[in-house]
Amino acid sequence: MSAPTLDSGATAAGDPVTAQVHALASAAKTASRRLIGLSTAAKNDVLTAAAAAIEAAQEEILAANATDIARAEADGIEASLLDRLRLTPERVTGIANGLRQVAGLPDPIGEVVAGKTLPNGMTLRQVRVPLGVVGIVYEARPNVTVDAFGIAFKSGNAVLLRGSSSAADSNAALVAVLREVLAAHDIDPNAVALLPAHDRSSVTALIQARGLVDVVIPRGGAGLINAVVANATVPTIETGTGNCHVYVHSAADLDMAEKVVINAKTRRPSVCNTAETVLIDADIADVALPRIVAALQAEGVTIHGDEDGMEPADEQDWSEEYLSLDIAVRRVDDLDDAIEHIGRYGTGHTEAIITSDLAAANEFTKRVDAAAVIVNASTAFTDGEQFGFGAEIGISTQKLHARGPMGLPELTSTKWVVWGDGQIRPV
Repeated sequence: MSAPTLDSGATAAGDPVTAQVHALASAAKTASRRLIGLSTAAKNDVLTAAAAAIEAAQEEILAANATDIARAEADGIEASLLDRLRLTPERVTGIANGLRQVAGLPDPIGEVVAGKTLPNGMTLRQVRVPLGVVGIVYEARPNVTVDAFGIAFKSGNAVLLRGSSSAADSNAALVAVLREVLAAHDIDPNAVALLPAHDRSSVTALIQARGLVDVVIPRGGAGLINAVVANATVPTIETGTGNCHVYVHSAADLDMAEKVVINAKTRRPSVCNTAETVLIDADIADVALPRIVAALQAEGVTIHGDEDGMEPADEQDWSEEYLSLDIAVRRVDDLDDAIEHIGRYGTGHTEAIITSDLAAANEFTKRVDAAAVIVNASTAFTDGEQFGFGAEIGISTQKLHARGPMGLPELTSTKWVVWGDGQIRPV
Protein backbone atom coordinates (compact mmCIF):
# COMPACT_ATOMS: atom_id res chain seq x y z
CA MET A 1 0.00 0.00 0.00
CA SER A 2 1.46 3.36 -1.00
CA ALA A 3 1.85 6.19 1.51
CA PRO A 4 -0.96 8.76 1.61
CA THR A 5 -0.26 11.90 -0.35
CA LEU A 6 -1.30 15.50 0.08
CA ASP A 7 -0.73 17.09 -3.28
CA SER A 8 1.56 15.98 -6.08
CA GLY A 9 4.00 18.61 -7.25
CA ALA A 10 2.87 21.02 -4.55
CA THR A 11 6.35 22.23 -3.75
CA ALA A 12 7.47 22.77 -7.33
CA ALA A 13 9.64 25.82 -7.88
CA GLY A 14 7.62 28.91 -8.59
CA ASP A 15 4.41 27.62 -7.03
CA PRO A 16 2.71 30.74 -5.61
CA VAL A 17 1.20 28.99 -2.59
CA THR A 18 4.57 27.50 -1.65
CA ALA A 19 6.19 30.90 -2.06
CA GLN A 20 3.55 32.43 0.22
CA VAL A 21 4.00 29.74 2.87
CA HIS A 22 7.77 30.07 2.78
CA ALA A 23 7.51 33.85 3.13
CA LEU A 24 5.25 33.46 6.19
CA ALA A 25 7.60 30.84 7.63
CA SER A 26 10.61 33.08 7.12
CA ALA A 27 8.83 35.96 8.85
CA ALA A 28 7.85 33.60 11.69
CA LYS A 29 11.47 32.51 12.05
CA THR A 30 12.50 36.14 12.48
CA ALA A 31 9.69 36.73 14.96
CA SER A 32 10.64 33.62 16.95
CA ARG A 33 14.14 34.96 17.57
CA ARG A 34 12.65 38.15 19.00
CA LEU A 35 10.36 36.21 21.33
CA ILE A 36 13.31 34.67 23.17
CA GLY A 37 14.00 37.86 25.12
CA LEU A 38 10.41 38.39 26.32
CA SER A 39 9.88 38.23 30.07
CA THR A 40 7.20 36.03 31.58
CA ALA A 41 5.32 39.16 32.63
CA ALA A 42 5.34 40.52 29.08
CA LYS A 43 4.03 37.24 27.68
CA ASN A 44 1.30 37.07 30.29
CA ASP A 45 0.25 40.66 29.52
CA VAL A 46 -0.20 39.73 25.85
CA LEU A 47 -2.20 36.61 26.69
CA THR A 48 -4.60 38.39 29.04
CA ALA A 49 -5.00 41.25 26.55
CA ALA A 50 -5.73 38.73 23.78
CA ALA A 51 -8.39 37.08 25.97
CA ALA A 52 -10.13 40.42 26.50
CA ALA A 53 -9.85 41.29 22.80
CA ILE A 54 -11.46 37.99 21.76
CA GLU A 55 -14.39 38.61 24.09
CA ALA A 56 -14.72 42.16 22.77
CA ALA A 57 -14.76 40.83 19.18
CA GLN A 58 -17.29 38.08 19.94
CA GLU A 59 -19.91 39.44 17.55
CA GLU A 60 -17.50 39.51 14.60
CA ILE A 61 -16.10 36.08 15.47
CA LEU A 62 -19.57 34.49 15.69
CA ALA A 63 -20.59 36.11 12.41
CA ALA A 64 -17.53 34.63 10.70
CA ASN A 65 -18.30 31.25 12.27
CA ALA A 66 -21.91 31.43 11.05
CA THR A 67 -20.55 31.78 7.51
CA ASP A 68 -18.42 28.67 8.04
CA ILE A 69 -21.34 26.73 9.51
CA ALA A 70 -23.66 27.63 6.63
CA ARG A 71 -21.04 26.55 4.10
CA ALA A 72 -20.37 23.31 5.96
CA GLU A 73 -24.06 22.44 6.19
CA ALA A 74 -24.46 23.09 2.48
CA ASP A 75 -21.53 20.76 1.84
CA GLY A 76 -23.11 18.04 3.97
CA ILE A 77 -20.32 17.89 6.56
CA GLU A 78 -20.74 15.08 9.10
CA ALA A 79 -22.26 15.85 12.48
CA SER A 80 -19.08 15.26 14.53
CA LEU A 81 -17.10 17.75 12.44
CA LEU A 82 -19.95 20.26 12.49
CA ASP A 83 -19.92 20.13 16.30
CA ARG A 84 -16.17 20.77 16.32
CA LEU A 85 -16.60 23.70 13.96
CA ARG A 86 -19.45 25.47 15.73
CA LEU A 87 -18.78 28.42 18.04
CA THR A 88 -21.26 29.78 20.58
CA PRO A 89 -20.97 32.70 23.00
CA GLU A 90 -20.07 30.17 25.70
CA ARG A 91 -17.36 28.60 23.54
CA VAL A 92 -15.88 32.00 22.69
CA THR A 93 -15.73 32.76 26.40
CA GLY A 94 -14.09 29.39 26.92
CA ILE A 95 -11.48 30.21 24.28
CA ALA A 96 -10.68 33.50 26.02
CA ASN A 97 -10.51 31.82 29.41
CA GLY A 98 -8.10 29.28 27.95
CA LEU A 99 -5.65 32.10 27.26
CA ARG A 100 -6.06 33.38 30.82
CA GLN A 101 -5.36 29.88 32.07
CA VAL A 102 -2.14 29.69 30.04
CA ALA A 103 -1.12 33.09 31.41
CA GLY A 104 -1.40 31.64 34.90
CA LEU A 105 0.83 28.64 34.19
CA PRO A 106 4.55 28.51 35.02
CA ASP A 107 6.82 29.67 32.20
CA PRO A 108 9.03 26.75 31.16
CA ILE A 109 11.65 28.86 29.38
CA GLY A 110 14.91 29.03 31.29
CA GLU A 111 13.94 26.21 33.66
CA VAL A 112 17.01 24.23 34.71
CA VAL A 113 16.32 20.58 33.90
CA ALA A 114 19.67 19.22 35.11
CA GLY A 115 23.02 20.52 36.23
CA LYS A 116 26.29 19.59 37.86
CA THR A 117 29.86 20.68 38.43
CA LEU A 118 32.59 18.63 36.77
CA PRO A 119 35.79 17.60 38.57
CA ASN A 120 37.68 20.23 36.53
CA GLY A 121 35.51 22.98 37.99
CA MET A 122 33.30 23.58 34.91
CA THR A 123 29.57 23.89 35.59
CA LEU A 124 26.91 22.46 33.30
CA ARG A 125 23.23 23.41 33.18
CA GLN A 126 20.60 21.94 30.89
CA VAL A 127 17.92 24.60 30.39
CA ARG A 128 14.61 24.71 28.53
CA VAL A 129 14.49 26.75 25.33
CA PRO A 130 11.76 27.27 22.68
CA LEU A 131 11.51 24.94 19.71
CA GLY A 132 11.36 27.98 17.40
CA VAL A 133 8.69 27.86 14.68
CA VAL A 134 5.88 25.37 15.24
CA GLY A 135 3.48 24.44 12.42
CA ILE A 136 0.02 23.16 13.34
CA VAL A 137 -2.16 21.36 10.77
CA TYR A 138 -5.66 20.81 12.10
CA GLU A 139 -9.27 20.20 11.14
CA ALA A 140 -12.45 22.12 11.86
CA ARG A 141 -11.97 23.28 15.47
CA PRO A 142 -11.48 27.09 15.63
CA ASN A 143 -10.61 26.88 19.33
CA VAL A 144 -7.36 25.15 18.33
CA THR A 145 -6.35 28.37 16.57
CA VAL A 146 -6.25 30.28 19.83
CA ASP A 147 -5.12 27.38 22.03
CA ALA A 148 -2.14 26.76 19.73
CA PHE A 149 -1.18 30.43 19.75
CA GLY A 150 -1.43 30.67 23.53
CA ILE A 151 0.67 27.61 24.29
CA ALA A 152 3.22 28.39 21.57
CA PHE A 153 3.57 32.03 22.63
CA LYS A 154 3.93 31.29 26.36
CA SER A 155 6.66 28.75 25.54
CA GLY A 156 8.45 31.29 23.34
CA ASN A 157 7.54 29.87 19.93
CA ALA A 158 6.13 31.42 16.78
CA VAL A 159 3.28 29.43 15.27
CA LEU A 160 2.09 28.82 11.71
CA LEU A 161 -1.54 27.71 11.61
CA ARG A 162 -2.96 25.68 8.77
CA GLY A 163 -6.61 25.10 9.61
CA SER A 164 -9.18 23.46 7.41
CA SER A 165 -11.07 25.33 4.71
CA SER A 166 -14.30 24.59 6.62
CA ALA A 167 -13.16 26.97 9.39
CA ALA A 168 -11.45 29.55 7.18
CA ASP A 169 -13.58 32.56 8.15
CA SER A 170 -13.57 31.73 11.87
CA ASN A 171 -9.81 31.23 11.92
CA ALA A 172 -9.17 34.43 9.98
CA ALA A 173 -11.26 36.45 12.45
CA LEU A 174 -9.46 34.97 15.45
CA VAL A 175 -5.95 35.39 14.03
CA ALA A 176 -6.71 38.99 13.08
CA VAL A 177 -7.50 39.71 16.74
CA LEU A 178 -4.32 37.98 17.93
CA ARG A 179 -2.09 39.86 15.48
CA GLU A 180 -3.64 43.19 16.47
CA VAL A 181 -2.90 42.48 20.13
CA LEU A 182 0.72 41.54 19.36
CA ALA A 183 1.24 44.72 17.35
CA ALA A 184 -0.30 46.81 20.12
CA HIS A 185 2.31 45.38 22.51
CA ASP A 186 5.20 46.12 20.10
CA ILE A 187 5.69 42.44 19.36
CA ASP A 188 6.17 41.19 15.81
CA PRO A 189 2.68 40.03 14.71
CA ASN A 190 4.33 37.39 12.53
CA ALA A 191 4.65 35.35 15.73
CA VAL A 192 1.28 33.97 14.60
CA ALA A 193 0.20 33.51 10.99
CA LEU A 194 -2.64 31.75 9.22
CA LEU A 195 -1.73 29.82 6.09
CA PRO A 196 -4.04 29.59 3.06
CA ALA A 197 -6.61 26.86 3.64
CA HIS A 198 -8.24 26.44 0.24
CA ASP A 199 -5.24 24.81 -1.44
CA ARG A 200 -3.82 21.54 -0.18
CA SER A 201 -0.40 22.50 -1.43
CA SER A 202 -0.07 24.84 1.56
CA VAL A 203 0.08 21.78 3.84
CA THR A 204 2.84 20.21 1.77
CA ALA A 205 4.74 23.49 1.65
CA LEU A 206 4.53 23.80 5.45
CA ILE A 207 5.54 20.26 6.34
CA GLN A 208 8.45 20.34 3.88
CA ALA A 209 9.78 23.78 4.86
CA ARG A 210 12.87 22.29 6.47
CA GLY A 211 15.12 25.01 7.84
CA LEU A 212 12.23 27.45 8.26
CA VAL A 213 9.88 25.33 10.39
CA ASP A 214 11.27 23.45 13.39
CA VAL A 215 8.43 21.02 14.11
CA VAL A 216 4.98 20.20 12.72
CA ILE A 217 2.07 18.89 14.79
CA PRO A 218 -0.97 17.47 12.95
CA ARG A 219 -4.29 17.41 14.82
CA GLY A 220 -7.29 15.69 13.30
CA GLY A 221 -8.45 12.39 11.92
CA ALA A 222 -6.30 9.44 10.99
CA GLY A 223 -6.20 10.42 7.30
CA LEU A 224 -4.77 13.85 8.02
CA ILE A 225 -2.24 12.61 10.58
CA ASN A 226 -1.03 9.75 8.38
CA ALA A 227 -0.66 12.03 5.37
CA VAL A 228 1.39 14.57 7.31
CA VAL A 229 3.62 11.93 8.91
CA ALA A 230 4.19 10.17 5.58
CA ASN A 231 5.03 13.31 3.60
CA ALA A 232 6.78 15.62 6.07
CA THR A 233 10.48 16.40 5.92
CA VAL A 234 10.15 18.66 8.96
CA PRO A 235 10.25 16.76 12.30
CA THR A 236 6.69 15.77 13.19
CA ILE A 237 4.94 14.98 16.46
CA GLU A 238 2.13 12.52 15.80
CA THR A 239 -1.02 13.23 17.79
CA GLY A 240 -4.54 12.31 18.37
CA THR A 241 -5.85 9.20 16.64
CA GLY A 242 -7.64 7.37 19.43
CA ASN A 243 -9.00 3.86 19.16
CA CYS A 244 -9.36 3.73 22.95
CA HIS A 245 -10.49 0.59 24.79
CA VAL A 246 -12.21 -0.09 28.09
CA TYR A 247 -11.56 -3.63 29.36
CA VAL A 248 -14.12 -4.90 31.86
CA HIS A 249 -12.09 -7.46 33.82
CA SER A 250 -13.58 -10.52 35.51
CA ALA A 251 -13.16 -8.78 38.89
CA ALA A 252 -14.89 -5.57 37.79
CA ASP A 253 -17.55 -3.80 39.82
CA LEU A 254 -20.33 -3.74 37.22
CA ASP A 255 -21.91 -0.54 38.55
CA MET A 256 -18.55 1.15 38.08
CA ALA A 257 -18.00 -0.47 34.69
CA GLU A 258 -21.35 0.69 33.35
CA LYS A 259 -20.81 4.25 34.60
CA VAL A 260 -17.28 4.47 33.17
CA VAL A 261 -18.19 3.00 29.77
CA ILE A 262 -21.15 5.37 29.34
CA ASN A 263 -19.01 8.39 30.21
CA ALA A 264 -16.09 7.27 28.06
CA LYS A 265 -18.34 6.81 25.03
CA THR A 266 -21.06 9.46 25.29
CA ARG A 267 -19.52 12.45 27.10
CA ARG A 268 -18.26 13.88 23.81
CA PRO A 269 -18.12 11.26 21.04
CA SER A 270 -16.21 13.44 18.56
CA VAL A 271 -12.95 13.72 20.53
CA CYS A 272 -9.89 11.49 20.49
CA ASN A 273 -10.10 10.24 24.10
CA THR A 274 -13.54 8.70 23.50
CA ALA A 275 -13.81 4.95 24.04
CA GLU A 276 -14.35 3.15 20.74
CA THR A 277 -14.19 -0.48 21.91
CA VAL A 278 -15.37 -2.30 25.04
CA LEU A 279 -13.77 -5.64 25.87
CA ILE A 280 -15.67 -7.82 28.35
CA ASP A 281 -14.08 -10.76 30.15
CA ALA A 282 -15.68 -14.09 29.26
CA ASP A 283 -16.03 -15.06 32.94
CA ILE A 284 -18.61 -12.30 33.51
CA ALA A 285 -19.82 -11.71 29.95
CA ASP A 286 -23.17 -13.46 30.37
CA VAL A 287 -24.16 -10.86 32.97
CA ALA A 288 -21.97 -7.87 32.10
CA LEU A 289 -22.34 -7.82 28.33
CA PRO A 290 -26.14 -7.49 28.07
CA ARG A 291 -26.15 -4.95 30.91
CA ILE A 292 -23.49 -2.71 29.34
CA VAL A 293 -24.97 -3.06 25.85
CA ALA A 294 -28.43 -2.09 27.12
CA ALA A 295 -27.01 0.94 28.94
CA LEU A 296 -25.20 2.07 25.80
CA GLN A 297 -28.25 1.56 23.62
CA ALA A 298 -30.33 3.59 26.05
CA GLU A 299 -27.93 6.48 25.32
CA GLY A 300 -28.44 6.07 21.56
CA VAL A 301 -25.19 4.20 20.89
CA THR A 302 -25.04 1.72 18.01
CA ILE A 303 -23.28 -1.50 18.99
CA HIS A 304 -20.95 -3.31 16.57
CA GLY A 305 -19.89 -6.82 17.47
CA ASP A 306 -20.28 -10.57 17.07
CA GLU A 307 -23.26 -11.11 19.39
CA ASP A 308 -26.93 -11.40 18.49
CA GLY A 309 -28.68 -8.04 18.15
CA MET A 310 -25.51 -6.12 17.26
CA GLU A 311 -24.43 -4.63 13.96
CA PRO A 312 -22.16 -7.35 12.54
CA ALA A 313 -18.53 -6.34 13.09
CA ASP A 314 -15.74 -6.88 10.58
CA GLU A 315 -12.00 -6.37 10.95
CA GLN A 316 -12.35 -2.63 10.36
CA ASP A 317 -14.65 -2.20 13.36
CA TRP A 318 -11.95 -3.34 15.79
CA SER A 319 -9.56 -0.63 14.56
CA GLU A 320 -12.16 2.07 13.86
CA GLU A 321 -12.03 5.52 15.47
CA TYR A 322 -15.76 6.13 15.11
CA LEU A 323 -15.92 9.65 16.62
CA SER A 324 -19.69 9.11 16.76
CA LEU A 325 -22.30 7.30 18.84
CA ASP A 326 -20.96 3.93 17.70
CA ILE A 327 -18.89 1.44 19.66
CA ALA A 328 -17.44 -2.04 19.10
CA VAL A 329 -18.04 -4.66 21.80
CA ARG A 330 -16.23 -7.98 22.10
CA ARG A 331 -15.92 -10.68 24.73
CA VAL A 332 -12.33 -11.76 25.42
CA ASP A 333 -11.04 -14.89 27.11
CA ASP A 334 -9.01 -13.24 29.86
CA LEU A 335 -6.51 -10.47 30.67
CA ASP A 336 -3.94 -11.82 28.21
CA ASP A 337 -6.51 -11.90 25.42
CA ALA A 338 -7.59 -8.31 26.18
CA ILE A 339 -3.99 -7.07 26.14
CA GLU A 340 -3.35 -8.92 22.88
CA HIS A 341 -6.43 -7.33 21.29
CA ILE A 342 -5.38 -3.87 22.41
CA GLY A 343 -1.85 -4.42 21.14
CA ARG A 344 -3.19 -5.41 17.75
CA TYR A 345 -5.84 -2.74 17.24
CA GLY A 346 -5.02 0.12 19.61
CA THR A 347 -3.47 3.39 18.48
CA GLY A 348 -1.35 4.04 21.57
CA HIS A 349 -3.62 6.74 22.92
CA THR A 350 -5.57 5.69 26.07
CA GLU A 351 -6.49 2.25 27.40
CA ALA A 352 -8.53 1.54 30.55
CA ILE A 353 -9.23 -1.43 32.78
CA ILE A 354 -12.09 -1.79 35.25
CA THR A 355 -11.15 -4.20 38.03
CA SER A 356 -10.94 -4.68 41.80
CA ASP A 357 -7.98 -7.06 41.35
CA LEU A 358 -4.78 -5.14 42.13
CA ALA A 359 -2.55 -7.73 40.48
CA ALA A 360 -4.59 -7.59 37.27
CA ALA A 361 -4.51 -3.78 37.29
CA ASN A 362 -0.74 -3.74 37.74
CA GLU A 363 -0.26 -6.31 34.97
CA PHE A 364 -2.44 -4.25 32.63
CA THR A 365 -0.60 -0.99 33.34
CA LYS A 366 2.78 -2.71 32.89
CA ARG A 367 2.06 -4.51 29.63
CA VAL A 368 -0.28 -2.17 27.72
CA ASP A 369 1.65 0.17 25.42
CA ALA A 370 -0.16 3.52 25.30
CA ALA A 371 0.39 7.17 26.13
CA ALA A 372 -2.07 6.82 29.03
CA VAL A 373 -3.20 3.68 30.86
CA ILE A 374 -6.09 4.18 33.28
CA VAL A 375 -7.41 2.02 36.10
CA ASN A 376 -11.07 2.33 37.15
CA ALA A 377 -11.79 5.66 35.45
CA SER A 378 -12.96 7.04 32.12
CA THR A 379 -10.69 7.45 29.10
CA ALA A 380 -12.05 11.01 28.91
CA PHE A 381 -9.51 12.05 31.56
CA THR A 382 -6.62 11.94 29.08
CA ASP A 383 -6.50 15.67 28.64
CA GLY A 384 -3.95 18.33 29.52
CA GLU A 385 -6.32 20.32 31.68
CA GLN A 386 -7.58 17.22 33.50
CA PHE A 387 -3.99 16.14 34.17
CA GLY A 388 -3.28 19.53 35.69
CA PHE A 389 -1.05 20.74 32.84
CA GLY A 390 -3.39 23.56 31.81
CA ALA A 391 -4.14 23.86 28.10
CA GLU A 392 -2.67 21.35 25.66
CA ILE A 393 -1.47 21.48 22.08
CA GLY A 394 -2.55 17.88 21.48
CA ILE A 395 -2.04 14.35 22.76
CA SER A 396 1.10 12.73 21.40
CA THR A 397 0.80 9.03 20.61
CA GLN A 398 4.43 8.59 19.60
CA LYS A 399 7.42 7.84 21.81
CA LEU A 400 10.07 10.41 20.92
CA HIS A 401 10.24 13.92 22.43
CA ALA A 402 6.78 13.89 24.01
CA ARG A 403 4.06 11.37 24.82
CA GLY A 404 0.57 12.01 26.13
CA PRO A 405 -1.00 15.45 26.67
CA MET A 406 1.40 18.13 25.43
CA GLY A 407 1.49 21.27 27.54
CA LEU A 408 4.04 24.06 27.77
CA PRO A 409 7.16 22.00 28.62
CA GLU A 410 6.49 19.70 25.65
CA LEU A 411 6.83 22.68 23.28
CA THR A 412 10.39 23.23 24.41
CA SER A 413 13.76 21.70 23.72
CA THR A 414 16.86 22.08 25.87
CA LYS A 415 20.38 23.37 25.50
CA TRP A 416 23.49 22.94 27.61
CA VAL A 417 25.03 26.05 29.11
CA VAL A 418 28.64 25.47 30.18
CA TRP A 419 30.66 27.84 32.41
CA GLY A 420 34.40 27.60 32.88
CA ASP A 421 37.29 29.72 34.02
CA GLY A 422 39.93 28.94 31.43
CA GLN A 423 39.82 25.12 31.36
CA ILE A 424 41.29 23.42 28.29
CA ARG A 425 40.82 19.83 27.27
CA PRO A 426 43.92 17.64 27.62
CA VAL A 427 45.41 16.20 24.44
